[in-house]
Amino acid sequence: MVATRFWKSPGMTSFVVAHGAWSAGWAWRRMHTELSSRGHRLATPTWTGIGERRHLASADVTLSTHIEDLVMHMEVEDHDDVVLVAHSYGGMVATGALPRLGSRVRRVIYLDAVLPGRGQSMLDLVAPEARDAIEAATEAVGEGWRVPSNPPPADTSEEDLLWIAPRRVAQPIGTFREPCPAGVEDVAVPAAYVYCTRVGPGDMFGPFAAAARRLGWPTVEIDASHSPNITAPSLLADTLEALSADG
Repeated sequence: MVATRFWKSPGMTSFVVAHGAWSAGWAWRRMHTELSSRGHRLATPTWTGIGERRHLASADVTLSTHIEDLVMHMEVEDHDDVVLVAHSYGGMVATGALPRLGSRVRRVIYLDAVLPGRGQSMLDLVAPEARDAIEAATEAVGEGWRVPSNPPPADTSEEDLLWIAPRRVAQPIGTFREPCPAGVEDVAVPAAYVYCTRVGPGDMFGPFAAAARRLGWPTVEIDASHSPNITAPSLLADTLEALSADG
């Protein structure tokens, strides 16, 4: 049997999410409604060892595992001509996968995401004190290989905190330690950056937004905290729709 591409109606965009650390496809639940109501489609694969795949967690899970998760999802689901949305740590996964995805991706949007250079790890991209805290917590409460999750943004509602708490789980430290096999210098498709201006301690993503501007990428600021897929889904849908438009 010959595989067939998904039929796309005029004006429809297919989005695929490369989600962030400790999170998973579940965190994008509201965005399915927001984007489908506008005639678009959203796919939200989950990385090995977290979310509904937490039972597969082990010390052997690395960034390469998550890159393979994304590549295999794109191939098995026969995605083509998609806009890849890389959120937070998902910037590592998306950047590492892009050279293998070819024409399946027509545009990448980095959403409050890290922008690795070739050979940089996630731990290379955080402040030294944050790196030390991650390593210490992994040893103290993570059995030497699990990274405990960061708290959600401060403006997350009580109702959402109850939803999030049992679903955010520790992540294998190998995903943070392994260098990315590609970097933003290797991104060969049109790229854009979305910077969430309700910053957390240390404003981790401001420098990445500045780097995107230096690269000449369209860079949009939105009045939201780090997880707008949860706290500001309509605003995020507006932004993704605008940035994914051709032209």
